[in-house]
Amino acid sequence: MWQTQRDGVLYLRLPSLDEVDPLFSEKKRLLHARNLHLIFELLLPSPSGALLEMLDQIVYAARILYLNEVEIYFIEDDDFGPFSPRNELQSLNSLLAMLVPLLSNAKPEELEALHELQKETISMINKFSDQNIDEVIIEEFDTTVEELLLKWGESHGAKSKVKIAYFDGVGRGAVAAEDIEIGESVLEIPETIIISEDLIRESDIFDVLNEWDGMTTDSMLLLWSMRERYNPASKFKNYFATLPDTFNTGLSFGVDSLAVLQGTLVLEELLQAKEHLWKQYESLCLALCAWYPNIFPPELYSWDKYLWACELWYSNSMKVVCTDGKLRTCLVPIAGFLNHSLCPHVINYGRVDAETKSLKLRLARKCKRGEQCYLSYGSLPGSHLVTFYGFIPKGDNPYDVIPLDFEATESDDNQCLVIETPITNHMLRGTWFSRSNKPHTFGLPPRLLTHLRSILKNSDMEHPEDANKDNERAVLETINSIFESMKEGIGDIDNSNNCEDLSWDVKLALRYKGIQLKILSSVLSSCATGLKALGSNP
Repeated sequence: MWQTQRDGVLYLRLPSLDEVDPLFSEKKRLLHARNLHLIFELLLPSPSGALLEMLDQIVYAARILYLNEVEIYFIEDDDFGPFSPRNELQSLNSLLAMLVPLLSNAKPEELEALHELQKETISMINKFSDQNIDEVIIEEFDTTVEELLLKWGESHGAKSKVKIAYFDGVGRGAVAAEDIEIGESVLEIPETIIISEDLIRESDIFDVLNEWDGMTTDSMLLLWSMRERYNPASKFKNYFATLPDTFNTGLSFGVDSLAVLQGTLVLEELLQAKEHLWKQYESLCLALCAWYPNIFPPELYSWDKYLWACELWYSNSMKVVCTDGKLRTCLVPIAGFLNHSLCPHVINYGRVDAETKSLKLRLARKCKRGEQCYLSYGSLPGSHLVTFYGFIPKGDNPYDVIPLDFEATESDDNQCLVIETPITNHMLRGTWFSRSNKPHTFGLPPRLLTHLRSILKNSDMEHPEDANKDNERAVLETINSIFESMKEGIGDIDNSNNCEDLSWDVKLALRYKGIQLKILSSVLSSCATGLKALGSNP
């Protein structure tokens, strides 16, 4: 919070590090290593240059506070950010959130400094946003059912600043109906029309499900959705009418698309997910239909309908803290129209406002009239988005990582900024994300290099400089060997077929495979560059 402890001095306190954060020790050490603090002070009055210099330090520190595990793994000690669109937007918006209430209570001598800080922070967000505006082509489609849902929502107290449109190559999405500024709500959805486990307790199937051995809340939600989808008297019939007959996620991939994915990370994830769902279907739907055919008619609980319900909840559900303080998995009508982006407009939306009892989706960056408005589904890799959502986002995804089998150890030497680490596994991603100017990294993550230098260290040589050079060579050759094998396992993309003739799942599988090959190629190229610099070739 802001406070003035003595006349002529303005203090800013960023939120304290949360000791229950699993990355607490990491963030604390990063702040210390970069000589960053959470308390800042400014003499008043002060020239604009001093104010902006302080703002830079505040932003550097805020970026550290909001790092997630993947971002913190790849952080380089000569890189102060931005680290990702999500991290940047969350960091800058946290500053705005602190400034807004202070401006209304500020002393006259504080107002000028506070206004300039607010203006510059908004300018930074807008500049960042202008670099991430999507050019989209709207297709002509009938949106009658979507418009009926918007009207139904309004009749129940929902407020919306979007209209629904179809986009070339993307499908349905939400378009801003007017210019929407940072901090304004694009949607407000009353808690009364949010679909959660509370609805099941009011249903006539609850008693049966509640007594069923091993029944979970998530399974209840699936079974309720399968039945409610065909209930003509359902309160949510307008919502179900907008849902597609098929979701086209990775869970619906056919044999040809699975063959394309041979050797990739997503194949194992897909196969495990499908096996898990089939076992659930057998133990739930088949058994319930056999025991209670009048309550669970077999025609409503087929495998196809069960898979549809699973894809619905995987691709459309949100984690929401309701007014009673409980975190629930929910379906939020209308909000499901907003597509995912690596640089979203809405990043924080998981708590129902206690005063209005509505879920408010506020913008972290401005959205102009006619522009598609995006939501963040989370910091998710492409494998997860393909499997459970059925798409790959535009742009380079910083969370597309390739995990490595060997574990991180506490014996990693202190070349790395962070010694105490909760990160248990190493990983790699496209080396084009690296901005490091330090030698001997070649775009590869410092943590991984430090670990391999430690376990491959050769201290028996007569000349230490030779031992160090051989150690660097061994590190790069190890990474090169691992990724050469991975690339061979995936194989090349067959371009002999006409892409237009391919099914949707094969097209998506090929896109994912292409991304994996791009990552692998970048790592191998970095290894080749490093080995060449050391006087050797892979």
